Amino acid sequence: MLDSRELYQQIILDHNRNPRNFRAIPAPSGHAEGNNPLCGDAVSIDVTLSDHVITDVAFQGAGCAISRASASLMTETIKGKTRQEALDLFDGFRDLVTGAAEMSDPGPLAVFASLRDFPARVKCATLAWHTLRAAIEGTTETITTE
Repeated sequence: MLDSRELYQQIILDHNRNPRNFRAIPAPSGHAEGNNPLCGDAVSIDVTLSDHVITDVAFQGAGCAISRASASLMTETIKGKTRQEALDLFDGFRDLVTGAAEMSDPGPLAVFASLRDFPARVKCATLAWHTLRAAIEGTTETITTE
């Protein structure tokens, strides 16, 4: 039987090897670029909103397993959410991985909770989320975790 740490590791590896929503959206409502210079992660996020609801979200880029898995799980989690719900999830996820607070129902995002003990890895996990927020808010400059 798998313990939770092994299960979480398998989920992260699966999303790294088989990322969901890894593609570009031809005409997104929002687009942003993100970069983690310390780790070398780079991500671009495309988002399509219709009546303040995220109808599609996708990412592209290269990075470590944590970065890719986080972007993949993020896209699965926020699709169908309102703009505000996605921004609230960003806050909850950031609090979860930094240890600032617990998410009331992290669902599959719980796999990242142990990162709070590894501050350098927190930047890898939050890069896609910061970039998503920039895409939703229309920020044009490249997002960085530094």
